[in-house]
Amino acid sequence: MQNVAREMNLSETAFVVKQTHGFGLRWFTPTVEVPLCGHATLASAHVLWESGVLAGNLPARFFTLSGELIANRRGEWIELDFPAKPVHEVTALHPELGKALGVSPLFVGSDGSNDLVLVASETEVRNATPDFNALKGASPFGTILTACSTDPSYDFVSRYFAPGIGINEDPVTGSSHCALGPFWASRLKKNKMIALQVSSRGGVVRVEISGDRILLGGRAVTITRGELLC
Repeated sequence: MQNVAREMNLSETAFVVKQTHGFGLRWFTPTVEVPLCGHATLASAHVLWESGVLAGNLPARFFTLSGELIANRRGEWIELDFPAKPVHEVTALHPELGKALGVSPLFVGSDGSNDLVLVASETEVRNATPDFNALKGASPFGTILTACSTDPSYDFVSRYFAPGIGINEDPVTGSSHCALGPFWASRLKKNKMIALQVSSRGGVVRVEISGDRILLGGRAVTITRGELLC
């Protein structure tokens, strides 16, 4: 699986196996296996429904390194039921991460794997040009950069960098919103939010806090089909 993911050379490659009560699901970057991935889970559910392997009115139930994850169809959207990951402040990381990202942090925290950096403006998020070698040393797994949105259509914006696991920048990251959801819910005093990931490809994520779980909504489209011969 790792060799296939390296050949695909995408942020994550998902592998799905039919099981008695659902589907086994694992995710690999070009260099490592990761414990949680949102967009690859969304894509996996989309393919199962589109191909007819799973009836469209049934939930997609996945067994993963992060436990049981469920995807449901909500019209044109797919809703993922993921674990929420609270963020705790880590002041010692301020100078290192600020320098590696080229930003001035207002807050730096960790969800236990990813680090989260809050800055003053959406412009600072969009214009950040990280030193990926420095960032790999400062944040071995991944770094979330975030700020309030200037567009009233969205509550907050973010970018996600993980050079330590083979992803300089991820286009859209469901797993980072497991931390961003609780983080922004406490600041904005709301449980339902619309997020925008402002990478060059970008994407919209619906975010809803539900106790110690988080409901993430996204959309998927099939752009290619093929046969892997190996």
